Amino acid sequence: MLRVINLVVFTAAFSTIAHRAAAVIPVEGFGQTKDGSQVKLWTLNSKGGLTVRLMNRGAAIVSIEVPDRDGKKADVALGFDDVAGYESPDNQYFGTIVGRYGNRIAGGKFQLDGKQYQLFTNDGPNHLHGGDGRSLDKIVWQAEPFESGGQQGVTFSYTSPDGEEGYPGNLKMTVKYTVSNKNEIRIEYAATTDKPTVLNLTNHAYFNLAGHGSPTINEHVLRLNADRYTPVDETLIPTGELAPVADTPLDFRQPTAIGKRVDELTATSAKGYDHNFVLNRDGAAAGELVEAAVLVDPKSGRTLTVLTDQPGVQFYGGNFLKGQAGKQGKTYAHRSACCLETQVFPDSPNNQGKEGWPNCVLRPGETYKHTCVYAFGTAR
Repeated sequence: MLRVINLVVFTAAFSTIAHRAAAVIPVEGFGQTKDGSQVKLWTLNSKGGLTVRLMNRGAAIVSIEVPDRDGKKADVALGFDDVAGYESPDNQYFGTIVGRYGNRIAGGKFQLDGKQYQLFTNDGPNHLHGGDGRSLDKIVWQAEPFESGGQQGVTFSYTSPDGEEGYPGNLKMTVKYTVSNKNEIRIEYAATTDKPTVLNLTNHAYFNLAGHGSPTINEHVLRLNADRYTPVDETLIPTGELAPVADTPLDFRQPTAIGKRVDELTATSAKGYDHNFVLNRDGAAAGELVEAAVLVDPKSGRTLTVLTDQPGVQFYGGNFLKGQAGKQGKTYAHRSACCLETQVFPDSPNNQGKEGWPNCVLRPGETYKHTCVYAFGTAR
């Protein structure tokens, strides 16, 4: 009899735990894609006042509401009011997961184990952010909301079939977002493959800490934990050099206003800031998070600290924003937001084996892992 009672108690306890794990997280319709797929929007909240909205198309961050130094909340991420905006020409990967290979691959070509692969070229002569029709930003991912330890999140999953956009291997991926009560967005990527392949997953969120639609980020102050960067050619492909940032407009080792030196880069192929920075990871173990960047809006006092276990971060200053209308009809003007994309280096598939260049090859039996944390705060 005691054993039966214990079983009943255990079953009831397990049912309670399972109910909690299922998480009652608000979800709403966000529209329908052109191919008829239903898109949904989940709203996550933290006790610290952070509100994040995620959609399953592109496993994307749609909005990030965070308080300023006086407790006033604003949405600091660019995006659209429904999925139609994300399917329009005005979308520039706002908040989406990009890949399979985020950033650029020269000529859309790479060799792996003696075999050459040809990818779709969608950025002049080069491959950018995973390609075109079936790149990860356009996929409607499976979604599973959860609540754990008082923190809310959503895990997105997708299996990219062998040959999709030219990439080898059936690639199983998960992207797990967790909103902490410390006002952090933790993004954990994981993937496995059944054939050798190349991989570089990242999030393409655009930030303006004064609030999306504010006219410029030139007054934002940025610090980057990087002594070196990867110079690029006229099509934004790395030259293979790892160059010092010292005595260049790319030196953000000390907090510097983004607009202070940006005009020195206007005539370059990047049209401003659009560079991969080699993070200082000396002494850090594999998988250990290090500070990549700190972004501050002096007017609102909002701060963003980016932590990662990856070797690089792409700082993009919104040079190709064109004044499109985003959420609530607000205008996204030239250089009115920036991206801080944690990553392996651009064109790493064509630089494997070079000194200082990271591995980007995933093989069967291995698990790709990548963690990025966007930590929001305030400064006086």
